[in-house]
Amino acid sequence: MENQITNKKEKKFISMVVYLHDVESYLKYFLDTVLSVCEGNFEQFELVCVDDACQDGTVEVLKEYVDKRQLKSMVNVVHMSFFQGLESAMNAGRDIAIGDFVYEFDDIFVDYEPEVIMETYRKLLEGNDVVAASSKGKLRLTSKLFYSLYNTTSRGKGKIGPETFRIISRRAINRIKSMGQYIPYRKAVYMNCGLQTATISYESKDVKVRVRNKTVASERTTLALDSFIYFTNVLERVSAIISGVFLLVTVGMGVYIITDAFNSTKPVEGWLSTMGFLALGFLGCLHFLQLF
Repeated sequence: MENQITNKKEKKFISMVVYLHDVESYLKYFLDTVLSVCEGNFEQFELVCVDDACQDGTVEVLKEYVDKRQLKSMVNVVHMSFFQGLESAMNAGRDIAIGDFVYEFDDIFVDYEPEVIMETYRKLLEGNDVVAASSKGKLRLTSKLFYSLYNTTSRGKGKIGPETFRIISRRAINRIKSMGQYIPYRKAVYMNCGLQTATISYESKDVKVRVRNKTVASERTTLALDSFIYFTNVLERVSAIISGVFLLVTVGMGVYIITDAFNSTKPVEGWLSTMGFLALGFLGCLHFLQLF
């Protein structure tokens, strides 16, 4: 690495916010990788670990590692009282980070070379406020469908995709806070905050790691629904389609009633009133969807 060869370390204060949930098997390797980069390239940095109600030995492994490594940097651990999911936990960790720049590691599966961490930092210094690292490895089919649908229906210009980790500037954090906006999906908010963003793609050392890395299904589903509600017009389009169907059904029933009323063949008793009631019902549903 260029900075390590010249022994010239960056003076910017760096915060690393790390999400932890039952990952004791991977934690030591992740810390070895990330901390080595920080110690070799930055004069000051802090480690902020968010314990999202871990049920295994993750926290114990972290404490043992910090004691054994005798880190000179600040180490803060945020303990969530109950499982709150990735977004809420990382928002809490970012809020207490004090660095000029903040790294956000949404997971600790290292399928990238350590140099990628510094590549995102240097890219940030080029005038960007959010820089993400994205793997070229395989994605789950559901993830591909989500990103495709989201980017097609998004209200903003910023397109999102798979991200392994990202670095954000203090200006971007202040910008998000000044918006006074609830952040259900950080990735979408960062990409549409009006500041300069960039993405660095890297060749994954394990092309299938993102497929195997499965978060809680219910959390992914809730996050996807929240994202569509807050950042896209997909629900508006669905409502418009359903409204159109109801409108066609209502008009069709109206035509049928009028035609049957003037037909020489006497309809079954009560048939016209039933069809009229259904037409009014569909008309009411149409009005409700328009209000929605």
